[in-house]
Formats: sequence, C-alpha cells, structure tokens
Amino acid sequence: MKVVALVSGGKDSCYAMMKSIQYGHEIVALANLMPADDSVDELDSFMYQTVGHQIIVSYAECMGLPLFRRRIQGSTRHQTLNYKTTPGDEVEDMFILLNEVKRQIPSITAVSSGAIASDYQRLRVESVCSRLGLVSLAYLWKQDQSLLLQEMISNGILAITVKVAAIGLDPAKHLGKEIAVLTAHLHKLKELYGINVCGEGGEYETLTLDCPLFINARIVLDEYQTVLHSPGSIASVGVIHPLAFHLENKDTAISLSENDKTSDSSLEKKGSVFVVQGDFPQRSEATCQSNSETTSLVEVRDDRICISKTKKDDIFSICCWLQDSCKTSAGSHEDLAVVLKHIESQLAGYGFGWEHVLYIHLYIADMNEFAAVNETYVRFITQEKCPFGVPSRSTIELPLLQVSLGRAYIEVLVANDNRKNVLHVQSISSWAPSCIGPYSQATLHKEILHMAGQLGLDPPTMRLCNGGPSAELEQALVNSEAVANVFNCSISTSAIVFTIYCSAHTPLPERFKIQEKQDSFLKQTRLLHLDKGGKCKILDPIFLYLLAPDLPKRASVEVKPILFVPEDEETAVTSVHNPSSFTVANPWGFQHAQWHDSCIQKCVVSGKICAIILSITENIVVKICSESLGVNDEDMDHQNSVSKGHMERVLRFCVFLLDKVIVENGFSWEDTMNLRTYFPTASGIPLETLSLAFKNAMDELAEMDQRVQVGKEPIFNIVPVLAAGSSAASMNNIITCELFAHKF
Repeated sequence: MKVVALVSGGKDSCYAMMKSIQYGHEIVALANLMPADDSVDELDSFMYQTVGHQIIVSYAECMGLPLFRRRIQGSTRHQTLNYKTTPGDEVEDMFILLNEVKRQIPSITAVSSGAIASDYQRLRVESVCSRLGLVSLAYLWKQDQSLLLQEMISNGILAITVKVAAIGLDPAKHLGKEIAVLTAHLHKLKELYGINVCGEGGEYETLTLDCPLFINARIVLDEYQTVLHSPGSIASVGVIHPLAFHLENKDTAISLSENDKTSDSSLEKKGSVFVVQGDFPQRSEATCQSNSETTSLVEVRDDRICISKTKKDDIFSICCWLQDSCKTSAGSHEDLAVVLKHIESQLAGYGFGWEHVLYIHLYIADMNEFAAVNETYVRFITQEKCPFGVPSRSTIELPLLQVSLGRAYIEVLVANDNRKNVLHVQSISSWAPSCIGPYSQATLHKEILHMAGQLGLDPPTMRLCNGGPSAELEQALVNSEAVANVFNCSISTSAIVFTIYCSAHTPLPERFKIQEKQDSFLKQTRLLHLDKGGKCKILDPIFLYLLAPDLPKRASVEVKPILFVPEDEETAVTSVHNPSSFTVANPWGFQHAQWHDSCIQKCVVSGKICAIILSITENIVVKICSESLGVNDEDMDHQNSVSKGHMERVLRFCVFLLDKVIVENGFSWEDTMNLRTYFPTASGIPLETLSLAFKNAMDELAEMDQRVQVGKEPIFNIVPVLAAGSSAASMNNIITCELFAHKF
C-alpha cells in the first residue's frame, strides 16, 4: 500500500515508517501537526507530541518526500476513550490534514503511526482512518518496549531526548542525550520505578536526527535552550527549544523504494512542504444514509422467519434464520439483511439495540459471497450504534441449504447492560490480526471473555501463514494468546472451551497434526505462563471440533476460545471431564450408567459457569436404543440405528444427561446462555425431525419438573455441520450438544 506517515519527529514514528517499508509498503508522504504559535514548544495535548516541531520542516528534504503540515486549532474536547466526531477537538485537525493529503495524492490507502501502548491515541487515529477510508498501520503496537528500544538503536535510529519528565531523569544531565547512551539508565529506572523504557508514559520524548530513511541529509542541532517546568520537584520537567540547526548532506542518495515514482503531477517536486488550512468539518451524514438503506429490504412472510431464544434474563442468545429462502433469495447478503432486520426488531422489542450485543455467530451458505455479506453486515452494525464497543464475531460456512435453513443464519449473544470491555484494534500491527470494521477481537463481560474466531493470519501482513493446517492452527493460537494477554490472562490457563472449526479441504492426516500441535502449544504456553509468575489456578478446557465446508480466506482452521477472567483471583475453579453418579428424576426412566460418563465433557467454575459438551456417537446411539428395547448391543442394526424413533429416544437422553449435569453442579436451565445441537447433514436426519424431537423432549421434562420452563420460542439452536467430535481426528458424532450456563 502507498502510505502517508504521521511524524512527530520522535523515534517511534520514524521506526514505524521503517517497519512499514519492511512489510512491503511504500511511504509516499509525511504529515505533521504543530502548534499554532512557533514559539510554543509543547501543547497541553493528550494526542500530539510537538517538542522540537521547529525542526520537522527539514524532514521533507532529508527523506525526499512531500511534507504536509497543519497548525493545531482544536483542543481536547472529547476525553472518553472511544472517540466520537467532535467539532473543535484536536483530532479533527488530523482529519483535515489527512483528508488534504488524500485529496492531493489519491493513491494513498494507509496511514502509519508510532503508537506503542496508548489506546487513546490509537483509537483516534483509527477513527480518522475509518472516516477517510484509510487503513491504519501501527507496527509498534503492543511490542515489548525493552526489545523495541534496542531494535530501534540497532537499526540506525539516532534520536536525542527533547523532553524529560520522570523521576530519575534530570534535565541538566539527560536532555539532548542520544537514546543509545541512555538505554542502560532507562532500564535501571524501569527496575527502580517501573517507567516505560520507550517513554510511553510521558517519561521522555525524542527527536530523530538521523535514520536510514534520511537518504539525503542528516540533521545537526547547533544550539538550543533548556526550558524548565516545575524545577526542584522530584521529577523536574525540562524541554529543549531549538535555536539553530543545519542539514548535513549525505554522500550517497538512494531511493526509498524501486517504485517511488508518483503520477501525481502536483507533487513532482519531492521534498516540498505544504501548509494545510481549512475549517473543522461538519458531522458526516454517512451514518444517516446507511441507516436509511437498511429499511429498503425484500418483504418476507413472517412464517418463514424462525427464531430461538434462551430464557436467561440478564444474558441471552437469539438465533434467526429463513426457511426455504433458496427459492426466492438473490443471495446470502439478501437473506442476511432480512435476518439482521428481524433481530434488530426483536432487540427493540426488549428495549435493546446492537450496543447490547456481545457476540455474533455468522453462518453463511457460501463463503464466495463473504464480501457481499460483509457489506450488508456493516450497514446494520456500526460503531455509531455501538458506542461501548462493537460485538466480537465468528464467521464460517455451513451446509445450510441442504437442510433448508436459508443462506444466512445468525446467533447473537445479548446482555441487558453495557458493562462490557471491548478490545477492538483496527490497525494492522505485529501484535495480532486487525479487525478493520465493526467487529472486535474480544469482548469481556461479567468475567467471561468472548473471543472472535481467530485464523492463522500473520498479523503484519494479514495473510495466512505458510506451512499447512497445523502451522495455521499454531498461528491462530498465538493470535488468541496475544488477545488474551491484553486481559491479563492466557488461553493455556483460563480457557473454558475451545471450538475449533476445520475446513473440509483439510485432509484427515493433517487433522491428526492439528490435534498434536494444539496439545503441545497449550502445554508449552502454560509452562511459560507459570514461569512468568502467572496465576496458579488453572482451568482444564473442553474441546469441540467442527468440520465446515469453508472458512474465511480459505483458511484450514479457525479457533474460537471462551475464557474465564475472574475479578476475584480467589474464585474456586473446578474442571471435571467425567461426572460422578448423580440421580435426577426424569420422565423417560433413564438410569445412570458408567458409560454415560464417556459422553460428557464439562468445565465448571463453582457457582458461576457450567460448560458442557455432550457427544453422541453411533456406538452411543446403539447403547441408548438397546437399553430402551431391552436387547443386546450386538442385536442392534447399526446401519438403521438413527431412525426417527431412535432419534427421539436419543434426544430425550441428551436432555436427560444435560439436565443431570446442570443440576448436580448447582445450575438450572434458566442459567443457560446458549444451547446448540450440531448434527452432520450426511446423516440424512431431517432438521424438522431433530427440532421437533428436541422440543418434545424439553416439553416432557417441563411437564414433570416445574423448575424447567419452556416458552413460545425454543431455547436451542439446531446447527448443521459436515462433522463434529471431541477431537480433530475423530469427528464422528451423530449428535453434539454444546451448553453454556452462567449465573451470579
């Protein structure tokens, strides 16, 4: 991509440019924001570094690139973390600046910045980029600061301190010093006082005088004045005010890129400086337009719109799909528009909106239509509608049409409050894959971390990694771990359940490797986490493997973890795979048997979470039905073991066993957040048969047991897959139930 680099003069923005070039991008312009008054060194700004701004004008000549500059007219008006367009705010100066750069150089598609740890700054750059249709590049984001500082020095960044403002940094001793000279002292201060060695906490600021990108000249600071603020305090603040400097030409001038020629005639003379004027923009009308678009939808009969909903009051899931849409639908995007509109209406009926949605499972019939589906998705779910953060999301292709479920099938997890902590990084970085659009990496709500489906993407390039399915699985786990670390936890110790989607394109031998890679990765990561002093209380997660026709980007695997992130570290944690014998009355006469234990995986956090995966293989079907008929397993016809009558018996058994595990762990059906029943389409079981049998089983349980309540909509979702199982190598379940219960 062609990139305009935001430059403050500091080491971070310069090194971010170098990283952008390393990953194949081309820097074609520079952009800088400076004080309205040249005599002012530093603004009272949460957003911009301006000390040394008098020298930035020389960057154009040093790099041989056009430099666009704007004097900051705004101030800090919108102080909350998530930025909303606010006239008069200093962020709008950046919008005006980058908008002009884009106007003069239309080929620019990305913006580089040096953000390392500040969500405040990153979110504002991302907001401006989103409004301008640009991609944010933040290759220093979340990098280890000690390693990063050394990397900058080793790669030729020559920068001096132009501001110091931390205990242990004396303006008289440390101003104007090269960072290479101060490295040891900065690390000592980190050990003593916990400072950020890259200065991310405002401990110090730098000015780059030379780096490999300065192909024409380096900067020599001839004279400066030291300006002191709060002298004599524990942490005196001092800044450098440049008085004189000159450029020292380099003997050899080389191009930044072999393809650095530009067709923009207005910028034929590189090294030019452009001053950007202009007033603050009015609020964008794009949101209003997009909202109006969602009302012009194809009319669909109500009897073709299907809904399921769990009964929990504070957190519940709604699922919606269309029956037989293939007869009238123009594609997945059209079905999705109808389904999203209906869910929107359902939410409104409860007094909620998209801002209350924590997570979205997006199932589509054809991954080739993903781009069109995404366009429809972003018309409904926008950052403007979700001021507390957009939902996290998982997207896979399922064999929906084979069972007349339409081309788009949606499940949303809804909370009745806005006490959620959303991680949404849109910038491309080396940290984890970006989420460019209204879907986030993870959402934490009431101690449960709902993580978006992770592919095996290489974060800085956003391309699938090489090495096949097992390598993709490892990278997906690395990405998941990076997201978990932001919430001070690890997938190796805090995961409740892993859902791993495998593409049908993945050969069976590769699935064995996936299983081995997953086991070894989690074991090694757990040991590493504990060595670093991580929490000793460890969950033993449960696993569900699903075979899907296709995944986004034609990936081989997608990983979707759910984690427990306790507010109280003393919370009791238990994780049991084999339930003990427990007697629960049921209307079907099932009696506990030892083989029941082989069907169940469960992970329980006492009094808070009960996650269950119930696996029914063909052998289990035979046992269930042979007991009911009073015959031996050997006498059962395995080929005809899943007839309609048998399936009714099997689903009653599923409800019985789920009820047993729920009750014995102190939970109820009212605590259920979601309940999915997966079945392989190759089994030939009609979806209507499954749905009716499951509903009848729940009704029968409710008739006998008053603690079980059923309503108009079923509480379960029937989800068609190619195959399902508790391991990657043996996805041979006839029926798989996944239940997640949560209470407070």
